Amino acid sequence: MRTPLSKVRGLGSAKDGTGHFWHQRLTSLANIPLVVFFVWQLVSLNGETYSAVIDRMSSPLVSAVMLLVVISGIYHMKLGMQVIIEDYIHGETSKLFLLICNTFFSIAVGVICAIAILKLCFVG
Repeated sequence: MRTPLSKVRGLGSAKDGTGHFWHQRLTSLANIPLVVFFVWQLVSLNGETYSAVIDRMSSPLVSAVMLLVVISGIYHMKLGMQVIIEDYIHGETSKLFLLICNTFFSIAVGVICAIAILKLCFVG
């Protein structure tokens, strides 16, 4: 005879809930200084000329941090949308389709942002 508690012990039905939880928390923690840096860059470049923006983005340090902003932010976005889809979409076919779309969308946005940052980095 099994109790309800014995059925739910462990990591959950997919066996990866704890890892997913920690990835989301770590990316949110990493996003705090990264987003502060990003906003500071935007505010400091407000009203500057195009060449000043290119000069700033040509810096390897600024470009590297901007790439980290994109990677961490998009991974955090993907994890959050995955939780929303898994919690609120009940049809298995719809859920699978939306999870696949979420992954492809995240990859596409990440690649486009990375190309834009690298282009700005190597122009200057």
